[in-house]
Amino acid sequence: MEIRIESLIAGAREAEGVVVVVDVFRCFTTEAVAFANGAKEIILVAEIEEAFELKRKGMGDVLMGEVGGKRPEGFDFGNSPFELKDVDLTDKTIIQSTRAGTVGVTAASKADVIYGGSFAVASATATNILSAQPEIVTIVAMGLEGKIRADEDEQCALYLRNTMQGRTPDHKAVRSLVISGEESQKYETAEYPQWPIEDREMALDINSHSFALMINKEDGYFVSRPENIVNNGRL
Repeated sequence: MEIRIESLIAGAREAEGVVVVVDVFRCFTTEAVAFANGAKEIILVAEIEEAFELKRKGMGDVLMGEVGGKRPEGFDFGNSPFELKDVDLTDKTIIQSTRAGTVGVTAASKADVIYGGSFAVASATATNILSAQPEIVTIVAMGLEGKIRADEDEQCALYLRNTMQGRTPDHKAVRSLVISGEESQKYETAEYPQWPIEDREMALDINSHSFALMINKEDGYFVSRPENIVNNGRL
């Protein structure tokens, strides 16, 4: 099994095989919390306008996402795992738009299979990929709006690769590297209330959720659903 690591939107466009689109802060951490709270499925779109249009068509119950870290006007929730922490989303279909994770998914046109990647679902993602033994796995660290590399996504990509290759990364060391990164600093100042420190803590709770985020293209749209660990495997 060949494991490649790519970055940003350009990397997503070139990604082949089983593709893991990584967005730690915060797209695929927020999705993990949504599914843990009962969400049925999440439709991923790149643009805010498309999200509104799908909601108007009755294709979803909840709008969730961000622009510049902030909840767009008219959306039900921002791109915040902490905001969803105690929200009952049982059987809800969510329409999600973010500036990195959902954009990366829609750009991965060469992928055979797509997973949403974050530290929250890292173990389950690695386990399920290993169970399928694909020839090529491409892990794409999306970074800031898919344009600038970010430590949290690059470190998560390395964590996934090391795990799939049979190594056991040191969680404290990984956390320390991410916290020292530029994007992490946003969560330490009251100047940016759209980035609460609780979001960072939830995003760095490694393997906090026991399912992977499988993303399929259905009727022209990308739909994410939780995928349980294959054969109850554990890493």
